[in-house]
Amino acid sequence: MRFVFSHSHAFPGGRVTVDDDGKTGPSCLVEFGDGVTVLAEWRPADGAMYLSIPAYATAKGTAIAPRTWRLVQGKDGSWRSRKAS
Repeated sequence: MRFVFSHSHAFPGGRVTVDDDGKTGPSCLVEFGDGVTVLAEWRPADGAMYLSIPAYATAKGTAIAPRTWRLVQGKDGSWRSRKAS
């Protein structure tokens, strides 16, 4: 799996592109709009996906703490990030 965020970080309500490459397993790539790519883990649950992104730095050097995001698909087919509880 590959997840692409159009911004330098994920945030609540942010759009994310989900690219299912057909491979199984929890490892995935997460690409951000500033060109940074990180190795992360994902899992399906309750009709959504949970994406655990490790700590990383944006291209400008801003430190981003590790976080797990709940990704939900809207009626229009687009995916959005939500805070995982």
